[in-house]
Amino acid sequence: MSGIAHDLSRRLADRAEAVCRHYLSNGRREGRYWLVGDIRNTPGRSLFVRLRPSAKGPAGKWTDAATGEHGDLLDVIRGSLGLPDFADVAKEARTFLSLPHPAPEPAAPRRHVMSGRSGAIEAARRLFAMSQPIAGTLAETYLRRRGIALLHGTGNLRFHPCCYYKPDDGPTETWPAMIAAVTDLSGRITGVHRTWLAPDGSDKAPVETPRKAMGDLLGSTVRIGVPDSVMAAGEGIETMLSLRQVLPNIAMAPALSAAHLAAILFPPALRRLYIVRDNDPAGDAARDTLIERANAEGIEAIPLSPALGDFNEDLQRLGIHALRTGVRVQLAPEDVVRFMNLAP
Repeated sequence: MSGIAHDLSRRLADRAEAVCRHYLSNGRREGRYWLVGDIRNTPGRSLFVRLRPSAKGPAGKWTDAATGEHGDLLDVIRGSLGLPDFADVAKEARTFLSLPHPAPEPAAPRRHVMSGRSGAIEAARRLFAMSQPIAGTLAETYLRRRGIALLHGTGNLRFHPCCYYKPDDGPTETWPAMIAAVTDLSGRITGVHRTWLAPDGSDKAPVETPRKAMGDLLGSTVRIGVPDSVMAAGEGIETMLSLRQVLPNIAMAPALSAAHLAAILFPPALRRLYIVRDNDPAGDAARDTLIERANAEGIEAIPLSPALGDFNEDLQRLGIHALRTGVRVQLAPEDVVRFMNLAP
């Protein structure tokens, strides 16, 4: 992103709700998000804009759960008004922000909404190949600090001691990182997800965006265990690993975001899908989309809901016994015996 675009995007993010009310007037606010049908201001709930910064990312970022497209508020202006050139988008943004208009500059390249990062697939594969299994590493320390002790079937999770991190502004840094391989249904790596860690593994690294993905993610997931006729899919790696502490024998598929959860591809043998939702509007939209898609293919879809924000929060704050009790009543009866760890 150029300096001009970055500055305008930041200023718009500071007024994210006002931007949404003006350019996405057919939507409405729900909690920390603005929900609308798409970037063209169609009524609906597929696209969600984050109105305030949170652990999931900065304000002003949006994702369309139906398509996997994502961007910032400059893209909202471009899409809602149908502006083809960045110069026109910047002019409109300055008008909205009541900023002075500079002297004419050479036209900047057209900005595109990113629907994938296929150009980074090879780099993702190289990074995963250079990483090591998580046993005995800071990645294992990080997970155990979050209450996650059962780590069988996690070959798609690795550790890199010095993974590059590029801030929006400033020089490149290196931090230890948990590296997760994102794979398609054939097991081919299409991307990676990086979680940068504190030097002692006690938490995520103290950087602005400690989680980032690269590669072509749409339809793919981080696969934990081998999927059979039953599988659980959700957003975060830690969320799904927390659920696996009480369901150790079920395959898990973290999709890394609500948008990508809504768009996962189904294994051919899948007959029942547990949809692990986060307690927020984005999670609700992903759940609804995925239920509709699964039912259309003859797959039974059963939502699993946490008591708090997500299942890792349940595990850490309520404990494993409360987590087990809360999950058990949501499972199909035959899956309690088949998959659940009933140890006291």
